[in-house]
Amino acid sequence: MKRLLILILAAVSLAGCSSTKVTRTSSDEVIDLSGRWNDTDSRLTAEEIVSDCLSRPWIDDFLAANGEKPVVIVGTIRNKSSEHIEVLTFVKDIERELINSGRVRFVASKVEREEVREEREDQQSNATEETAKALAAETGADYMMQGVITSITDAVDGKRVIRYQVSMELVHLQTNEKAWIGSNEVRKFIKQSKSKW
Repeated sequence: MKRLLILILAAVSLAGCSSTKVTRTSSDEVIDLSGRWNDTDSRLTAEEIVSDCLSRPWIDDFLAANGEKPVVIVGTIRNKSSEHIEVLTFVKDIERELINSGRVRFVASKVEREEVREEREDQQSNATEETAKALAAETGADYMMQGVITSITDAVDGKRVIRYQVSMELVHLQTNEKAWIGSNEVRKFIKQSKSKW
């Protein structure tokens, strides 16, 4: 009985020692706990990719030929890396950078358009004639940005190097010409010390 009481007291004591502490941080502060792809990698890669894309000749050529900003849409970005990456977060980072650049016009994705089309269809029956938005009056994209995220891992004796490669392309929707190809690389060195018990 005494032994059981000691075990219970030890368990309660250990449970009382554990606690959780949460600290709010700035959204642009780099916190890399695991070495895996994270929000900082997504944001910085999107900034680099879009900066490179918009500094190339295709955009000035389009402006000279058409007299207006090109309309861009982000298509599929595939995750072919060795880990789970939330690709939608990266897509939204790319979209934000493109829109906020002021150099292109931007249209909604395929999924987003479906919801907007349903709303427009509903307006035909339920909104006043003056405020209902017309059907078949969408702005078509001139270019689609597509890409892939890959990774290579090299590991030995508690040390790992992970190389993420983000490769993107801008395709003209009328001609299928590739107007721009770019890539960005993120390399991480992770060293894990062995636990001593």
